[in-house]
Amino acid sequence: MCMIRRSGEWLTNDLGDALMMMNIDRGTYIGMNAVGARIWELIETPRDIGDLCDELVVEFDIDAATCRNDVEIFVEKLEQHGLAFVTHG
Repeated sequence: MCMIRRSGEWLTNDLGDALMMMNIDRGTYIGMNAVGARIWELIETPRDIGDLCDELVVEFDIDAATCRNDVEIFVEKLEQHGLAFVTHG
């Protein structure tokens, strides 16, 4: 199981089909498209990446393998920018 959860204090601004985020302590700005914004919403509480992908496949027109690959890449970027923690267990 691979769990993802939000990290840090981020201010967010919903821009309709996108999300703008800012971390005041770091002076960092991040923009997310609609899919990224939905992932951010879904990981408000810790989620298993497999369950996250199951939900995204239903909401967006994407096959499971592509979704899993894209989510893993996105989650890695979230970790790199200090937006999320991933635990493997």
